[in-house]
Amino acid sequence: MATKKDQLEVQPREEVETQNSERTRAQRLFVPRADIYETDKVIMVVAEIPGADEKSVDVVVEKNVLTINAYIEPLQPAGYELAYAEYEQGDYQRSFRLSDQIDREGIKAVVNDGELRLTLPKAEAAKTRKIKVVAA
Repeated sequence: MATKKDQLEVQPREEVETQNSERTRAQRLFVPRADIYETDKVIMVVAEIPGADEKSVDVVVEKNVLTINAYIEPLQPAGYELAYAEYEQGDYQRSFRLSDQIDREGIKAVVNDGELRLTLPKAEAAKTRKIKVVAA
């Protein structure tokens, strides 16, 4: 009988390359991890943006590109100085190219406990529909 070795694998967060542009904030910029789910009517994107709330997140659609920006302010308790850090802090940015099958006017964004949920409704023409079959 073969044994399966279960291991907790922690992957480092991917940092955005900013060689071709200049940032006005002196923080690191990370690509948030995201899961994408699909039903007949919507596509849902769930992105991890720890430390973000509804005031610090911008979601913009421009020229068929949906862009997520989350601006995180460093958290440091008053009266303390950071001695050691395992968790890197920084802003988040990620872009997704949208097809014409998405209804841009119906896109909704909800953030809760560092998780951003984007609901992208499918355009009427892209929704699954059942075709009635009749006898000839």
